[in-house]
Amino acid sequence: MNKFLNSKLFDKDVERVPTRNGYGEALVELGETNKNVVVLTGDLKESTRAEEFAKKFPERFIECGVAEQNMMGIAAGLAAAGKIPFISSYAVFSPGRNWDQLRVSVCYSNLNVKIIGAHTGVSVGPDGATHQALEDIAITRVLPNVTVVVPCDAMQARQATQAIAGIPGPCYLRLTREKTPIITTVEAPFEIGRAEILAEYGQDAAIIACGPLVYQSLVAAKELEKEGIKVSVVNNHTIKPMDVVMIMKVARNCGAVVTVEEHQVMGGMGSAVAEVLAKNYPIPMEMIGMQDCFGESGQPEELLEKYGMSVVKIKEAVKKIIRRKI
Repeated sequence: MNKFLNSKLFDKDVERVPTRNGYGEALVELGETNKNVVVLTGDLKESTRAEEFAKKFPERFIECGVAEQNMMGIAAGLAAAGKIPFISSYAVFSPGRNWDQLRVSVCYSNLNVKIIGAHTGVSVGPDGATHQALEDIAITRVLPNVTVVVPCDAMQARQATQAIAGIPGPCYLRLTREKTPIITTVEAPFEIGRAEILAEYGQDAAIIACGPLVYQSLVAAKELEKEGIKVSVVNNHTIKPMDVVMIMKVARNCGAVVTVEEHQVMGGMGSAVAEVLAKNYPIPMEMIGMQDCFGESGQPEELLEKYGMSVVKIKEAVKKIIRRKI
């Protein structure tokens, strides 16, 4: 196991924190060190954890109201004037509702806007299908100039927020609402565009995951190891630019891949991995994620189970891919 993993990761009482909390903490830190950082929200400063920044730096906080398209336009103007705007909303609204403004006002001019999409995946739970962003990776990674990052836990969300503030150009950071296990430690290295092997039990198959479902992937790998099936687990937090070197490394070592994400399998992280493998090293592959359907209202764990993203389903996919490999 990776030495930077939480030592209590597999304990029943493992600490659970929403990834959005890490973003909120990093915003305040950035505000203290960089006067050009400004934050905009669409009437969701509490839910997106921008509230503490707003309290501490009110002169650098803009409440745009329920007007996400206007918010993206304001952010583009601020970036053109040398500021570093972070825009916070639910992902179904930003980059969902304001995708046109993201494409034309931000990406076309390669402006330094940081888009934060919260409440993604079915783990949003009781908010229901209309608020469960399941297409946001697809609609952002297709745009030129955009960096797309999906942190695995609150610790990594904090690191990712600080990292995207330091690179030029548009960035999309994908966050979740539900409390999820702390996987990494404060000492864990983080670099945009560099995936990490978190567990290396063996070479029967590789699980490539992103977001909080990295946790379910690690649990699945540990249980499979007890059954004599040895797999590696990769935290593929940067969807664009993809770490092609790491993807190729695990593909060649293991010969079979299962991708895991809380997103539509079409156009998401799994599709991005498939593109890399199709060009360079075609091997058997299975994709865990939403299978061309919308979610519904329910408890997060129930929804992950129903839509095939549980530990049990990940294990089944690994066993299936190994049979195909043989």
